[in-house]
Amino acid sequence: MRIVVKPKHIAGIILGSLILISDIIFFFSFRSPIGPKVWYFSPILVIALLFGTFFFFLDFLKENNRQKEIEEKFLEFVRSLVEVVRSGVSLPQAIIQISQSDFGALTPFVKKLSNQLQWGYSLHDALEIFSKDAGNDVITRSISIVTQAEKSGGDIASVLEAVTQAVLEIKKIKEDQKTNSYSQMVQGYIIFFVFIAIMLVMQLYLIPKLSGISAEISQTLSGSGLGAGGSAQDMGSIFLATIVIQGFFAGLLIGKFSEGKYKVGIKHSVIMVLSSYLIMSTMSGIFESLVLLMPLRINYKRWTKKG
Repeated sequence: MRIVVKPKHIAGIILGSLILISDIIFFFSFRSPIGPKVWYFSPILVIALLFGTFFFFLDFLKENNRQKEIEEKFLEFVRSLVEVVRSGVSLPQAIIQISQSDFGALTPFVKKLSNQLQWGYSLHDALEIFSKDAGNDVITRSISIVTQAEKSGGDIASVLEAVTQAVLEIKKIKEDQKTNSYSQMVQGYIIFFVFIAIMLVMQLYLIPKLSGISAEISQTLSGSGLGAGGSAQDMGSIFLATIVIQGFFAGLLIGKFSEGKYKVGIKHSVIMVLSSYLIMSTMSGIFESLVLLMPLRINYKRWTKKG
């Protein structure tokens, strides 16, 4: 997919940059101790990233939907060609004749193909340009078959019918694959969020409990990096990195299983990575804030009782 930067993309990048700069100015300390001042510094970074890349991600989804529509309309295009060619018209004339029809997202490419044939392009060259412009794997393979048949002097109508049947079979296989993998996709999301819950329990409850038990066990755990003295924070970064890596590759696999392409899984990877990061950082920050407030609440209760 070719990335074309438009004004909406620039606006998104500017807005994301403003949020990022504001987050650094107000919520990051450049003096000792250097680091974030508040727990929601990291979630705001993710929000800034979301605003900056939102329109790019939206265009990516639109392009995937457009490619699906192109494949569907290509079937209509080939069927129309078969009908006209069967009536005794040559393939170039058949293309020119049906170019006035509406083929949805494929229409601009069909009209360009027709114009090139009228301008004197050879059928082979015009079809090659057509397949490159469409940028669709199914169309590229189909056009390759048609051009080879046209070179060898075969029955173009029969070849077009075979291409139509092949495209239909490919489409059916993809739909069946997507339907059969839907339950696996749902299970993948459920397992992933259960994994996040387990990581949260370990980070916020189990690790602090382990680091607070007897001195002998604390010394044993310190040898493996789980000892007292900030162990929850140390393990938190490890858990977060584990979840982000898990979400990225799980999303790619979901895309591969559902539609046979890893690039389709990018949207699942983005959803999993960003949602997991926001959940982990937000829950950890809220938990730490509650822990810090606990002594104040206890002192407040004691003061009210004395009063």
